[in-house]
Amino acid sequence: MSERESTVHRIPPFVQLGSARSTEVRSVPTRPAPKKPDSVDNASKEGVSRETPGKKASTVIDSIDESSPIARQLASETRRREKLAGRVLPKPKSTRVFTVSNQKGGVGKTTTTVNIAAALASAGLNVLVIDIDPQGNASTALGIEHHAEVDSIYDVLINDLPLADVVADCPDIDRLQCAPATIHLAGAEIELVSLVAREQRLRRAIDVYAKHREQQGLERLDFIFIDCPPSLGLLTVNAFCAAQEVLIPIQCEYYALEGLSQLLKNIEMIQKHLNGDLRVSTILLTMYDGRTNLAAQVAAEVREHFPQEVLSAVIPRSVRISEAPSYQQTVLTYDPNSSGALSYLEAAAEIAERS
Repeated sequence: MSERESTVHRIPPFVQLGSARSTEVRSVPTRPAPKKPDSVDNASKEGVSRETPGKKASTVIDSIDESSPIARQLASETRRREKLAGRVLPKPKSTRVFTVSNQKGGVGKTTTTVNIAAALASAGLNVLVIDIDPQGNASTALGIEHHAEVDSIYDVLINDLPLADVVADCPDIDRLQCAPATIHLAGAEIELVSLVAREQRLRRAIDVYAKHREQQGLERLDFIFIDCPPSLGLLTVNAFCAAQEVLIPIQCEYYALEGLSQLLKNIEMIQKHLNGDLRVSTILLTMYDGRTNLAAQVAAEVREHFPQEVLSAVIPRSVRISEAPSYQQTVLTYDPNSSGALSYLEAAAEIAERS
């Protein structure tokens, strides 16, 4: 069996500890002065490291003073990277299809979709992102063209175009593909109303694509993530019917709890009438600000009600995560050493290790 067909894959190399610039303590220039017997002891008591010629600098994790908030955060991130380094991700027994959904807008659905998909693909798993949001933000973040002239998921749903004809490779990450969305999807809700089996069209397209890959001798997809618009229209219903699992990103604010309650009712309706295999398997806390009591209270309440579904990993508020899409990248390729990239790597590893 070749290494490519192995059932386990290693975390990508960019999860190793920081950059070379951040792993050494800089020497502190001092003026020439008479040596004092206790100068080294005084320096260590003050938390200042003075290197001597010929002596190797200590690492950050050994020398930092964790009494300050920034130092504690640095030490925590270093330990988390150490845990991820060398971790292997299991290959699922069959393709896992996730619908990433929340009726409330601005909770990080698209950001979560593209970054978790990128993390899993970087670990050597085969991942497909299906963008069914008319805004096409997931397509933008993955660097996929999605202007009006491009064949897209609209043509798959409305014109029965094979999914294989619209899937494009992500330019930055191997094994990651995307079926883009175009502005034409804005009218798809109305056009789907008159079509036969309108709720199952995406599911059938995915099944046909899986058979196509098998016939072409391509590796089976390990994960499919469907990025939904913030509504419960026919596009989102198609996503629910095509998936076995629901991933719900929840912003750590009060309104998010109200939106979650309504979303669960809608999922229950889908389970009863359209897709009995659907289940809420994963809840991810996003935009977490550890400086506020509200974020901690929301996180605690969600964990209390959904102890099995909520991931241990929490996505913080991060400028890097917000900046990455403007460069048509995920945060993992834009700034792999950022706290946001680290958190999404942890979340992806946790999802992969769950059955």
